[in-house]
Amino acid sequence: MKKVVLALVFLTLSCDTQKTKQDNSAFDEVLEAYYQENLSLYRINATFQGDTRYNDSLPNFLSTAFKEKEKRFYSSYLNQVKTFEDNTLSEDALLSKKILIWECEMNLKAMEFPKDKMPIDQMWGFQLTMGQLASAEGAQPFETVKDYENWLVRIQGYLEWLASAQEKMKEGMTIGWVLPQFLIKKVLPQLKGMTTSDLSKHLFYSPARNFPTSVSEEDKARLTVAYKSMVLDQIVPAYQDLHDFMATAYYENARITSGFNALDGGDDYYDFAIKKYTTTPMTAVQIHQLGLDEVARISQEMQKVKEQVGFEGDLKSFFDHVRNKKELMPFTDPQKVIDNFYAIQEKILPQVNKLFELQPKTPFEVRRTEAFREASASAEYNSGSLDGTRPGIFYVPIPNVKKYNFFSDEDLFLHEAIPGHHFQISLQQENTALPSFRKDLWYSAYGEGWALYTESLGEELGVYQDPYQYFGMLGAEMHRAIRLVVDTGLHSKGWTREQAIQYSLDNEAESEASITSEIERYMANPGQALSYKIGQLKIRELRLRAETALGAAFDIKIFHRKVLESGCIPLQYLEEKIDHWIQSTKN
Repeated sequence: MKKVVLALVFLTLSCDTQKTKQDNSAFDEVLEAYYQENLSLYRINATFQGDTRYNDSLPNFLSTAFKEKEKRFYSSYLNQVKTFEDNTLSEDALLSKKILIWECEMNLKAMEFPKDKMPIDQMWGFQLTMGQLASAEGAQPFETVKDYENWLVRIQGYLEWLASAQEKMKEGMTIGWVLPQFLIKKVLPQLKGMTTSDLSKHLFYSPARNFPTSVSEEDKARLTVAYKSMVLDQIVPAYQDLHDFMATAYYENARITSGFNALDGGDDYYDFAIKKYTTTPMTAVQIHQLGLDEVARISQEMQKVKEQVGFEGDLKSFFDHVRNKKELMPFTDPQKVIDNFYAIQEKILPQVNKLFELQPKTPFEVRRTEAFREASASAEYNSGSLDGTRPGIFYVPIPNVKKYNFFSDEDLFLHEAIPGHHFQISLQQENTALPSFRKDLWYSAYGEGWALYTESLGEELGVYQDPYQYFGMLGAEMHRAIRLVVDTGLHSKGWTREQAIQYSLDNEAESEASITSEIERYMANPGQALSYKIGQLKIRELRLRAETALGAAFDIKIFHRKVLESGCIPLQYLEEKIDHWIQSTKN
């Protein structure tokens, strides 16, 4: 009898195992189909990943037809993925299911708001992405004749987008979803720069100024004529028309308010933006108070540095001292700024192995931000291609090298480059265990939270030995804490642009010009600024939880691997993962 029962149990287990394998295999097919259809839908994303299949096309994602297609796409995959039972999926597959449901639901929810009525701004607008590609130094390749021809075709889609953007803004004017005047003032010079007829200076003519040697003289001549016509007959008129519209009719109907709570339905949008960017159920009230608490805590640490360097004034005076200290502005050549970042890299590399067993293979470069967007840009990281052939790039804006203050450069390098964004994003892209759709996912709370967390590793990595550089780290953390206060202030409490600027000036050492640019960034994209501190605090909380629970068994290299190995995920799933690791390690 026992043998029969055991045989039945074994048969049942075998059937269950077989069903699990079948379900996981079918689930994997759905994930891959989602990924491929997503690339076909958002073709610029494919280009940034190094997938060249769609480099000659650009669907107009502002069109009604595209919006309907987008809605069908997310609705279909949401329904498909929910058909798979949790208990039939592996642990990794179950995490992918949760993430895909999150993606579909959040994208469908976003469609309920008229945010597309403000398609152009000074910081996040698609026109800036296309400018980067047009420079021939971005993700769009210009290595073959076919590459050059692809771009000429893609430009036609972009021209349609520019026309649609103007129509969307006109629709926005009728319901009050328009940019604030201050943001329009920042956009206009960007557009005006594209109306020059001087081909030696026009950004969109850049590819024709730098043909590779593989292009024949005959093809050069033909393509030169085509690019000249594209710029002078299409791009320049389109930008001139958009510029004139935004400078007149649109500006006259622009908001004088700063936050989204002034818009009809703006409060609901801000609640959505908080969830999108923090991946938490936190409220604006909770986040605002958290920001105030963090500002108070970091201020106390800043006081200690002020006393350490012997400065006798108050903290606000010390901010001015740091902003204007000539010794912290030593550069006369932009290349020296770039060289200093490479020197920081060399300094920390010997220590990186002590903290990280997972390290990326993707190459890395530091570059100056392109001139056409430098005045309004922040330092940023652009990921390399999925196959690693295009390096990750850390862009540094240097609008005036003689006023470039480098007191926070060590901190900035850790955040944007190593072990911040370059480590996290490259490892995610290189991870062969992840399904394709997760290799390019971005959740700001995780990604920016990780980068801000890595800033706190500076002493462990051998930097921040100079008190001003340590103050730079505190300043960067303060900057992110202030964001919690001013973003919620602007978009839920009715703060003005000027109130937010003054609060920042009172609590951090950034220049007024830099602070103004930051506040206007938050005005353009509500909620994004919250993600850094919320993510950092969660990762620090999880590290402390693990250190406390595991004691001598805690290994920082394993903790970092556990945080990084699953790629970018919503914070609630990261917490579940770390708690599971803690428990399994204890057992």
